Amino acid sequence: AQGYTVLVVNPFYRSAKASAIKGDFSDPAARQTLMGYRQAMTDAGVDSDAKAYLAFLDQQPQTDKKKRAAAQGYCMGGPLSFRTAAAVANRIGAVGSFHGGGLTTDQPSSPHLLIPKTNSAYLVAVAKNHDARDPKSKDILKEAFTAAKKTATVEVYAGDHGWCVPGSQAYNEPEAERAWAELSKMYKASLV
Repeated sequence: AQGYTVLVVNPFYRSAKASAIKGDFSDPAARQTLMGYRQAMTDAGVDSDAKAYLAFLDQQPQTDKKKRAAAQGYCMGGPLSFRTAAAVANRIGAVGSFHGGGLTTDQPSSPHLLIPKTNSAYLVAVAKNHDARDPKSKDILKEAFTAAKKTATVEVYAGDHGWCVPGSQAYNEPEAERAWAELSKMYKASLV
C-alpha cells in the first residue's frame, strides 16, 4: 500500500515448510520446536540467504533497484535484520527491529557488533519486559550506533514481547500502530 515491493521469507526453510510452522510461543512445545529451527540457522547461512533474497527481489520487474532496500524483523527476526544489513550493506538502507531478542550478547557474533559494517538507519523498538530483564542492552545499542555514526532510534515501547503481532496475548494496538508509523517514517527518509 505504501509502494514498496515486499518479500516475506520463511527463515526456517532448512527445517520446515512455512505451512508446517506453528508459532504459538505460549505453548512450551511449540516454542522449543521454533527455537530448534532457529538454532539450526548459521550466521553464514543467514548471510548467504540475505544476498539471495536481495538478488531475487532485484530480478522482479516491480523492484526499483535504484532505491535502497530495508530489512525488518520481529522477535528472533531482529538479529536477522541486523545480519542482513551487514551482509548486503550496499543495498540495505533501513533496519527495523521489533521486540527483537539477542541484539546484544557477549559473543563475538553479537548482532550489535555488525552495526559498523552497515549503511543503514535503524529503528529498534524494545519490548518493556525485555528492557526490565536486560536494561543495559538498549544502552549498549545506543553506544554502538553512536560510535558507528549511524542514524538510530532505540526506544522502549509500552508493550511486552509480541506487542506488534495481532492475535498474540501481548498485542498492544496503539503501540503497534506507533511502531508502524515510525517504521514508515524511517523508510520514507532512508529508502531513496
